[in-house]
Amino acid sequence: MPTPILFKPENSKLRCLACHHKCLIAEGKRGICGVRENQQGELKLLVHSKVVAKHIDPIEKKPLYHFLPGTEIFSIGTVGCNFRCLNCQNWGISQERGILGTPLSPEQAAQEASPYPSLAYTYNEPTIFLEYAKDIAKLTPNKKHVFVTNGYFSDEALKAMDFVDALNIDLKSFNPQFYLKNCGAKLQPVLDNVKKCKALGKWVEITTLLIPGENDSEEELREIAGFLASIDKEMPWHISGFHPDFKMQDKHSTSFASLKRAHDIGKEAGLAYVYLGNVLNEEYSNTCCPQCKRVLIRRKGYNVKVEGLVNGKCKYCGKEIKGVWG
Repeated sequence: MPTPILFKPENSKLRCLACHHKCLIAEGKRGICGVRENQQGELKLLVHSKVVAKHIDPIEKKPLYHFLPGTEIFSIGTVGCNFRCLNCQNWGISQERGILGTPLSPEQAAQEASPYPSLAYTYNEPTIFLEYAKDIAKLTPNKKHVFVTNGYFSDEALKAMDFVDALNIDLKSFNPQFYLKNCGAKLQPVLDNVKKCKALGKWVEITTLLIPGENDSEEELREIAGFLASIDKEMPWHISGFHPDFKMQDKHSTSFASLKRAHDIGKEAGLAYVYLGNVLNEEYSNTCCPQCKRVLIRRKGYNVKVEGLVNGKCKYCGKEIKGVWG
């Protein structure tokens, strides 16, 4: 039986409960995401069983560095998004409002995912097609399930995400005005959801795309690092380089010096694992033991070699390394 769509009737309209926008949707209209429509008093998920992107990816591409390293992950996404990020690098699908895609039933997805240990719901915001993901998860109970998400899901959605094992959550800024201007959303629900997912025992890694002049001040980076450290100093933080895209063509790409400065701020805050993305310097992709500093997982692009990790512990000094290793 298909998973019920998250909504409740409200007067003559429907209140969608998937994300913190909680759109009130009139008959024949759609929510902000563009894929959840009121059809005669029922909320319909227009992209259920219809994908616009389907790939086998290295899990490090999500990015997840402490979750089944070196494995491949079956990855799907649909059109639509509940954010309007001016810098979106997947804007061609996230901002598309035509219901495009190739049919892929939950049964077909389960079959195609069978050779792989995990599935990712990614490329666009998976919260907006949560019920589709849940229907796939029902058929793949022995797999791990990953959300690559902006973290704007509602409490009702988080409860329905009981099948999700790991999340990479975008923490785009620590400035509420950045979220309003750049994303059309609020910061606080994202911060709250990072805490809630950790409290539920889900594996969480954080990504921040560093945009010159927008979210890269030393003060803001210290705020982000301090927030993450206050939750768990061993929660990985991925800091990625920006390149001009969509409606931010006027910005220049993030310099390595700026990324390195952010990395150092994270380490100064006590974060054990700070990684740099979209750079050629491999030193900042390796996982090192925070106690003895030896390399445990060596990364060269998407080539991964686990060389110092045994049963989740550093083989040199015995320190437990947080993650999901098998």
